[in-house]
Amino acid sequence: MKITDVRTTLLTGPCTNDPFLREARKRRSAAFIEVFTDGPHTGLGETYAGYFCPEAVPAIVDLFKPVLLGQNVDDIPELWRRMYRCYNFWCRVGLGTIVMNGLEAALWDLKGKILGQPAHALLGGAKHARLPAYATGGPSNYPKDKLAKKMDHYFSLGFRGLKVGAGSYTAGGGWHMPMEPRAAADFEADKVSFMRQHAGSDAWIMLDAHMGNNPVDAWKLETAVAVAKALEPFNLFFLEEALPYTDPWGYAELCRATSTPIAGGECLTAAYEWRVFTDQDSFDIGQPDASFTGGLHEFGVVAGMMAARGRKVATHAWGAGGSLMQNVHAGFAAANTCILEIAPDYAGLHSEVIDGGLVIRDGYVLPPDRPGLGIVLTEETRRRYPFQPGSGEFNSVPGHILRD
Repeated sequence: MKITDVRTTLLTGPCTNDPFLREARKRRSAAFIEVFTDGPHTGLGETYAGYFCPEAVPAIVDLFKPVLLGQNVDDIPELWRRMYRCYNFWCRVGLGTIVMNGLEAALWDLKGKILGQPAHALLGGAKHARLPAYATGGPSNYPKDKLAKKMDHYFSLGFRGLKVGAGSYTAGGGWHMPMEPRAAADFEADKVSFMRQHAGSDAWIMLDAHMGNNPVDAWKLETAVAVAKALEPFNLFFLEEALPYTDPWGYAELCRATSTPIAGGECLTAAYEWRVFTDQDSFDIGQPDASFTGGLHEFGVVAGMMAARGRKVATHAWGAGGSLMQNVHAGFAAANTCILEIAPDYAGLHSEVIDGGLVIRDGYVLPPDRPGLGIVLTEETRRRYPFQPGSGEFNSVPGHILRD
């Protein structure tokens, strides 16, 4: 069975059905990549680049396309190496590698369909009978009674854990993000104390500082340490992205300074870039993304690097349905995965793409059993969510403001 064509589909749809997340982000874009063959099967994957810079994806896919035409899927890591080597001058890290995620995922999806096996089985098999899942909740919607309703909403959906952002977001009032050490520590400790009291001692609570991709400014190490230490009494599952990704050494100092587990890595691409952070012990919990880091196989390489340092991984997954399922399969294939990120109460670019393979029971995800990744992209979905140029997410700056 030979590859005959590779095509990109860009879509724009509602970001989520979650009423709390929707206050801050109304729509999302997505980039899906299809690999066609001379047989009955087609592979489908997603690159998380489609959420940020969808217009750039089709041209990059077309650059990689000749590497795949006429090939089969007997050795997917070799096809990945050929693509990586072909354009290594500009895709060792960054956008080239990010787009390769969608191509590689489509190859695993195709091979799984051909063999009648789920993708995780092709990656060495599921290492877990089930994995805990948390609802990724976006901003801390304020005032606190609203934050409590937000938590209750996720628990009503069957989740036992959730993650919210640092600072707070008030509809009509915008963002509040203390930056000085004492102010930030006091604000986050007060908020997480409230969350712990409301959720109880058994809930998995996470806090995302978003300092790796912050719309305004970033905490300095002194502030990150103050916040992390202030959160130590509340049994946080992890504190995520407390510093920018330009400072692996600061992350390492932060890990040494607190008993609060420090997580990060969603913005890192390829094992080459990850190694700068793993060799410094910059994270207690790494967060590779199988639609961004470099692919499902590269996710496994990163997980292995973390395991060699005695560290865990937790999937990052804020793309659409393809991205989510890619991370579920990669998470099950990695022995040191400790939790999966799940978009809660998702809209059509998730629900219409995930083909019944995502099963959550009592707050835990079960290993997918559908062939390939368990995702589809129907003609009806393509028609329902036509691409809207400019719908990618970015940080607002003077002259270029995100308005949705």
